[in-house]
Amino acid sequence: MSELKNDRFLRALLKQPVDVTPVWMMRQAGRYLPEYKATRAQAGDFMSLCKNAELACEVTLQPLERFELDAAILFSDILTIPDAMGLGLYFEEGEGPRFRKTVRTEQDVADLPVPNAASDLDYVMNAVRTIRAALGGRVPLIGFSGSPWTLATYMVEGGSSKDFRTIKRMMYAQPEVLHALLDKLADSVIDYLNQQILAGAQAVQIFDTWGGVLSTQHYQAFSLNYMKKIVAGLIKEHDGRAVPSILFTKNGGQWLELIAEAGANAAGLDWTIEIGDARKRVGDKLTLQGNMDPSVLYSSPAAIRAEVARILESFGAGEGHVFNLGHGIALDADPDHAKVFVDAVHELSAQYHR
Repeated sequence: MSELKNDRFLRALLKQPVDVTPVWMMRQAGRYLPEYKATRAQAGDFMSLCKNAELACEVTLQPLERFELDAAILFSDILTIPDAMGLGLYFEEGEGPRFRKTVRTEQDVADLPVPNAASDLDYVMNAVRTIRAALGGRVPLIGFSGSPWTLATYMVEGGSSKDFRTIKRMMYAQPEVLHALLDKLADSVIDYLNQQILAGAQAVQIFDTWGGVLSTQHYQAFSLNYMKKIVAGLIKEHDGRAVPSILFTKNGGQWLELIAEAGANAAGLDWTIEIGDARKRVGDKLTLQGNMDPSVLYSSPAAIRAEVARILESFGAGEGHVFNLGHGIALDADPDHAKVFVDAVHELSAQYHR
């Protein structure tokens, strides 16, 4: 594999010195870019785009052509594992992901196969290899998965949910069934992420999108414990380099100290927590990633720069910060404003890395 020309993202995750704060954006390859819409139209639909290695590579690289980003992230979906378990993933226009089959009983869980990521999800690994080759060492490639809890919410509810009543009913009435499902998912995620690493992913992120809907004790028992299991099972070094991991629980700022003990290299923060306070709480235990509200991109270029400056000042001098949005970039964000954001991070952060 080619040498990395820009490794500041990986260095920041390992709390090593960098010249400027690295930056990437969750959902940086996506619907806010007109070129993405054109490629998706060419593919026909979202899953066809995910399963075509060349087109998945094309959309992964599109934001790097516009912005000076410090990382690329694999173009895929968090629900690939449940799909490989035979639940029949499809997308309703304007409704988001849906499954043809749900998982609601002990027998349903017992019947679920644990996918072999190398063969059952070979299209993902093909995309990783294709993207890694196309990057040519330009920036590192991030692989990812949904967390077991987040995957389980879609599998039990049958799609997106506003109140999560079906899975919460299972959690309270049949906790052993839910634990069996989460354990199976954790094993699947370990294999899935390790195969991504072997295929060329140089860092991995676990998206715990719905962990924040739980109480503290249930977050620990039904979400964090399974992410800990995954982190413990990950390949830690490949191709002569450490492979760092990031845990991102949306609305999880109140549990930062617990997340810091989970073994990952970094915690992703949404915008509901002040990053300076977060740094005080966890000290030098791990890197912090985040955390500008994506809606700031609706404001003026001057206001975007001011908010970037404020967050950098809040974090302060020293290492261990990866700048990101606090969640995915909005589908109607102005790409020119995203460029202002990325450029401002590099320009304004140099003073904090002397």
